[in-house]
Amino acid sequence: MLKLYNVLTRKKEFFKPLKKSKVGLYTCGPTVYNYAHIGNLRTYIFEDILRRTLEYFGYEVKHVMNITDVGHLTSDADGGQDKMEKNAKTLEDVKRISKMYTEAFLNDLEELNIKRAHDIIPASEFIEEQKEIIKKLWSKGYAYDTPEAVYFDVTKFPNYGKLRGYGIEGQEIGVREEVVVDPNKRHSQDFALWFKRVGRFADHIQFWPSPWGEGFPGWHIECSAISTKLLGQPFDIHTGGVDHIGTHHTNEIAQSEAAEDKPLADFWLHGEFLNLENAKMAKSGENFITLSTLKERGFDPLDFRFFTLQAKYRTPLQFSWEALSAAKKSLSRLRSTVSELKSSETNLENTSIWEEQEQGAFKDDMDFCKELISDDLNIPALVGVLQLRLRGEIPSRLKSILESKVLSSRVKLKLIEELDKILALDLLKTVGSEEVPEEIKLLVQKREAARIKKDWTEADAIRQRIESLGWTSSDTDSGTQIHKK
Repeated sequence: MLKLYNVLTRKKEFFKPLKKSKVGLYTCGPTVYNYAHIGNLRTYIFEDILRRTLEYFGYEVKHVMNITDVGHLTSDADGGQDKMEKNAKTLEDVKRISKMYTEAFLNDLEELNIKRAHDIIPASEFIEEQKEIIKKLWSKGYAYDTPEAVYFDVTKFPNYGKLRGYGIEGQEIGVREEVVVDPNKRHSQDFALWFKRVGRFADHIQFWPSPWGEGFPGWHIECSAISTKLLGQPFDIHTGGVDHIGTHHTNEIAQSEAAEDKPLADFWLHGEFLNLENAKMAKSGENFITLSTLKERGFDPLDFRFFTLQAKYRTPLQFSWEALSAAKKSLSRLRSTVSELKSSETNLENTSIWEEQEQGAFKDDMDFCKELISDDLNIPALVGVLQLRLRGEIPSRLKSILESKVLSSRVKLKLIEELDKILALDLLKTVGSEEVPEEIKLLVQKREAARIKKDWTEADAIRQRIESLGWTSSDTDSGTQIHKK
């Protein structure tokens, strides 16, 4: 049975859906004012592993994600500029920026084999639903307004801060220069539900009418509105990065539970940071690395996916080019092994003719692998077991079960096929025997020359040209491999 670490209770718990065999999953999406960096993408890979695991275990998952295109300020504590309007002059600019970075984000997901959410909802399309929640909070006495905004009164909600582990004491607000504090707030941790189009936001480009005056919603209310509308309340699992625990998810819980008098979500899961030189990856400074940056350096997106699977999702992961190169080589060796297995074994599907020993070995291996996955998504251990078994070795915990059982090529391939439904590394895809056109061969040669010169911009441009002609390229230890899409 699947066990997941629930941040709300601070312990691993057996997962049981609220509705039999159906799971409501909400994942916080990006604020689309810039490209997603690889720290963001690590969180989305973890969430994809979670969804694939749930589906592998037979659950029907309804996956919902928001897109923040209004209301997220440069400070999570309601201070600074709206990130979406920072570089925009008109409403058309906002729409263009939002569309461009949303498309880039979705393309990143596709390249990383991350399943797209069933519903992806921009916050600007759910304004009425957000206002309805604010009206409920107002009628119940949880909300009040000032000349600048409508706020949630945290002192009225007894369990405020239960997710992060502390209440309204112990957090200092307004200490950074860009944090603008409304002097009319009743408590420093009261958070904005609706910003009025006055003062610093008098010229805000995106605004809507409301009972409290023209304005726009605060950041946190969008997730409450979207998740409740599409998944109901409560729903099963809410996820995000660990940076959401202290403010964003804490505020979501407060406003949703105050409005509906019932829990928002049963399980809360959070992915840890991807660090560069012991600093959190961020969308500013030299540690802002995107998927395109990796591709310019000659890495395949799935090299990065494999790299993130080397650590548990709740463990901070240190990024370095050397570590990514090591993961790339390890994945290349894994694929080479699979290629050799495929060339020696063509009868992958017909398990009815397996020998009894093969059937037993496959069952024992899969039972052990499911046990690892069930332990709060222990993917690093799963990858380690797979690598050992492909080499013909037996993990110590399996020796008493498997004794001296060695997997045949057929069973190894079946094991890979099953586990890759969760890992999503395309391990069974191999280079085809298509005749490569001379134009493609020439482009490959030019790209190799660019890579030798470390001209990553030129190398990436050539790769894109190759892909536009219907071919894909992957960099291996033995050079660039080409095959049709």
